[in-house]
Amino acid sequence: MNKVIVAATQNKHKIKEIEAITGEFGMSIIARDEAGIPKIDIVEDGETFEENSYKKAYEIMKLCDKITIADDSGLVVDCLDGAPGVYSARFAGVDGDDKANNRKLVELIKDVPYEKRTARFVSVITMVFPDGETIVARGEVEGNLVLEEQGPNGFGYDPLFVPVGYDITFGEIDPDIKNKISHRANALNKLREKLMAREG
Repeated sequence: MNKVIVAATQNKHKIKEIEAITGEFGMSIIARDEAGIPKIDIVEDGETFEENSYKKAYEIMKLCDKITIADDSGLVVDCLDGAPGVYSARFAGVDGDDKANNRKLVELIKDVPYEKRTARFVSVITMVFPDGETIVARGEVEGNLVLEEQGPNGFGYDPLFVPVGYDITFGEIDPDIKNKISHRANALNKLREKLMAREG
């Protein structure tokens, strides 16, 4: 039986990535506007990616009474005590202003030597079922930060992030390769494992 999952995100790229996994389990994903969810802003006031991811999924699930999936992700920089973390999208003050966020990050780390500019991208995917069941999958990818944006690909902090094992940024890496090694890919792989275990 095909199950419909409602995505808390409107990002079609994210939905496509997630559906590549859930489709194996007879679960197709629709964006929240397709499900008739009113255009509400869910306040992401959690202190962790897990809290925000759950809140987004749970609030949408309450509105549609269907299985709902949400992703919360960001960049954690060691020399900044974990910042920007859950504030990654609005680090410079305006939600989604990638250029301003990158400028602020570079300003804060410019005097730190490369080997100490360690960071990781984190993605937490939460699936909430109407009966209260919850599946949480966390994925990470480790790397270091450069001080100038490099490469046209990706978005957010991608042009500053060099993953371990590579000498180019996520902004320069072929998107197909990035989608295999990224934090979201790692979270999706864990989601796959948990769905397989659930199918039993």
